[in-house]
Amino acid sequence: MAIHVLAVHRDTVGTEQAAGGSLAGAYSVGVLCWLLSAGVYIAAKWVSAEMPPWALCFWRVLIAFAILLPIVRHHFGDMLALIRARGLELLFIGGMGLAICQGLIFVGLKHADATTAGIIIALIPIITMILARLMLSEPMGSWQVAGSILAFLGIVVIIVKGSPDALLRLDLNPGELWIVAGAFCFSLYTVLLRKAKFDLNRLALLVLLLGFAALTALPFYLFELASDERSTLNASGLIALAYVAIPGGALMYYLFNRSIEALGAARAGVLLYIQTIFIAVLAYLILGEKLQTYHLEGAALIIAGLLLIILLKPKEKTARA
Repeated sequence: MAIHVLAVHRDTVGTEQAAGGSLAGAYSVGVLCWLLSAGVYIAAKWVSAEMPPWALCFWRVLIAFAILLPIVRHHFGDMLALIRARGLELLFIGGMGLAICQGLIFVGLKHADATTAGIIIALIPIITMILARLMLSEPMGSWQVAGSILAFLGIVVIIVKGSPDALLRLDLNPGELWIVAGAFCFSLYTVLLRKAKFDLNRLALLVLLLGFAALTALPFYLFELASDERSTLNASGLIALAYVAIPGGALMYYLFNRSIEALGAARAGVLLYIQTIFIAVLAYLILGEKLQTYHLEGAALIIAGLLLIILLKPKEKTARA
C-alpha cells in the first residue's frame, strides 16, 4: 500500500528509461503496483475480525524484507556503512512509515470499511505538502491552501458520515480516526525521507527501512501474542498474510521502485490516486461494501481540492514569473 512506497528523491521524470522503452509499459507497471497495493486493504479488512493487526504488519514487512534482501546484495557494503553512520534515523523513519503507519491502518480497518480507508489514504499527498511546508519550508501557494481546506472538509464529511450532528455528539468511528493517523504517519515518513537525503540505491534503502520497520513492529506483535486471543493464525489469516507479504508486499514495493525509475517520482506518485478506485471496486466485489452518499460527497471535495493543487499551481508560478 502507499503504505506503502518510497519517495526518496525528487526525481523529475525518468525520461532516459521511459524514452528508450515503452511508456505504456512503464505506466502498466505503476498501475499494477497500485492494484496490488489496493488488495492489501481488502485482505486486511477480510481478516480483521480474526487476525491481530500488528501480527499482519510485522510479518508483512519481515517477509518482504527477506524476499528483497538478496536482490540488493551488491549494495550490502553501502547498506552496512549507512547503518553504522545513521542507524537511529533509519530506525525512526522506517518504523514510522512502514510499521507504525501500517499498524494504525490495520487497527482502523477492524472498525472502518475498506472503501472509506481508500478515500482517506488519498489525502496523503496533501498532508505531505502541508508538512513539507512546515518542516522543509517548501512553497505553498494560495490555491494549494484552498485545495487543502477543501480536501480536509471532504474527510470530515466522510468521518461524520454526512451528518454534522455526529460531530457535535462526537459520534465518530474510531477506526476512521486510526486510518487518518496512519495517513499522517506516512506523510511524515515521506517528508523525513526528503529531509534525510540518504545516499544509497533506492531499492537498497527500501530494504533497510523494511528491516527497521520489522524491528519497530516486533514489540507490538509480542504484546499481541501475550494479550490477544486472535494470536493464532488460521487458514484465512495465512492466506491474507501470504498476499500482503508477497504480491501485496515485496512485489508491490519492487514494482513501485521500477515505476519510479521509468517515470520519475512525480508521475509515478500521481498514480497513487488510482489505488482509491481499485479499493472501492475490490471492496464491492469481494467484501460486498457499497458506496454511500457521504463517500461520494467527501470524495468530490477531496478531488476538487486535488484539482486546485495540481492544476492551478503551474498557473500561479507562471503569473509570478
